[in-house]
Amino acid sequence: MLSSKDLIDIRRHFHQIPELALQENETAKYLRDIIGSFKQDYLELKTIESLPTATLVHVNGSNPTRTIGYRCDIDALPVTEHTGLDYQSKNLGKMHACGHDIHMTVALGILNYFSEHQPKDNLVFFFQPAEESENGGKIAYELGVFQGKWCPDEFYGLHDNPQLPAGSIGCRMGTLFAGTTEVNVTLKGKGGHAAYPQLANDMVVSASEFISQVQTVISRSIDPIQSGVITFGKLTAGTIRNVIAGEARIEGTIRGLNQSMIKKIDARLKAIGKGIAISFDCDVDVELNQGGYLPVENNPELTDNFINFMKNNKQIEFIETKPAMTGEDFGYLLHKFPGTMFWLGVEDDSQLHSDTFNPKETSIEKGVKAIIQFIEFRMSNN
Repeated sequence: MLSSKDLIDIRRHFHQIPELALQENETAKYLRDIIGSFKQDYLELKTIESLPTATLVHVNGSNPTRTIGYRCDIDALPVTEHTGLDYQSKNLGKMHACGHDIHMTVALGILNYFSEHQPKDNLVFFFQPAEESENGGKIAYELGVFQGKWCPDEFYGLHDNPQLPAGSIGCRMGTLFAGTTEVNVTLKGKGGHAAYPQLANDMVVSASEFISQVQTVISRSIDPIQSGVITFGKLTAGTIRNVIAGEARIEGTIRGLNQSMIKKIDARLKAIGKGIAISFDCDVDVELNQGGYLPVENNPELTDNFINFMKNNKQIEFIETKPAMTGEDFGYLLHKFPGTMFWLGVEDDSQLHSDTFNPKETSIEKGVKAIIQFIEFRMSNN
């Protein structure tokens, strides 16, 4: 079994070679090299021609009654690292600022254990590219990857959490992460001279009114007991101060804790867009793109089983967590397969996606042991 030092060395190597979505070539090679160094008696590795940085590993069970899936993501973010670590990113402008280096290392630790201790049930490990963008889980599913022996009966995956103690496990019944939808709104009117507004159709005014009206969606169209977020982070219009803008573009994001809420918010934005078009005699195009970023909704039965195991294991610090508005494309796979996503505490003052994010490495071995114990427990229950 990989030692604590082995795990830390692997994690630090991953940390130095971050790559963006669908470009994880060096990462995938290093992953496969490590997997190739494991005992191969029970392992079968699979790659996908149309998704070349993805890697799947099947572990043959001794007396299988189910196939348990375990997924981890492998891509990084377009962030320039400022941790000052000896092993910080060698790839300028790219960083494992979301901790996927931790995710991969934990998954390899679990896989290594079961390569040496044959599991009762079959296991399928999915090392997934493109979680941060491009929805790699959805791509893999639509390519028909999870068929036959590669089809999990249930799926599990983790995300690191700097707000939880190192090595602790966090989870909850129901929704763990929100679903997310990208919003792009284009408004087209008529440009003109600032001194003659009556001869133009000002899209700065129209865009402002659209944004103002959308602010009522969460406060007046969504159940106050539930939660949703609409944020517009970018507004582009005009070229110079004395020219009326004939076009404007708004870019933002929707977050919702269930799919029905997201669809309701989507419908309200489209309705507001139609109203603005009529009111301001302009063209308004509201483009909504959710892709694979559906809400991460944990399966009730499997999650209850997972939480009870973690709560009753004296070697594990379990924390029941609240839902988060962050997005995760594992939500797409959990809409296709029953399963559970959970947190691994990595205890850091910096937050996910920050350029100083530095998770505690003591969390890795604790996470490996906790998940191995859970999988063995799960396999003992028919």
